[in-house]
Amino acid sequence: MGRREQLTVEERELISRELSRSRSARFIAKALGRHHSTIAREIDRNGGEKVYRAVDAQARCDALRARPKGRKLVASPALHDAVNAGLAEKWSPKQISERLATDHPDDESMRVSHETIACHEAPDSRVEVGDLHRRVVAATR
Repeated sequence: MGRREQLTVEERELISRELSRSRSARFIAKALGRHHSTIAREIDRNGGEKVYRAVDAQARCDALRARPKGRKLVASPALHDAVNAGLAEKWSPKQISERLATDHPDDESMRVSHETIACHEAPDSRVEVGDLHRRVVAATR
């Protein structure tokens, strides 16, 4: 599945105007140069044809996009230390993830996916995580 482009404020305004004129999602999609399912999902996601409002849809989009989600390895020192210990032992991210799940079966705060361990951190977060990224790369070679 390809990367989807977010609808703009102007596109949402057009959707709202055309819905008030009882236009179909296919008609609106053609006018915007978008796939009809993109428009149908947008309408359904924001209350349906009868109650869709561009302002509310944009506010919801902005709120979801701005939702902060902290980095688990930064937020939990115990988890960070456990991952570092596994990396020091030259374990793969998958082995570390499975070992944590085995060692802490009832503690969700000590769970992390192998993708999280192996992912490439953004440059500014590398400072927070320390040398974790370098060690992940070294451990997987």
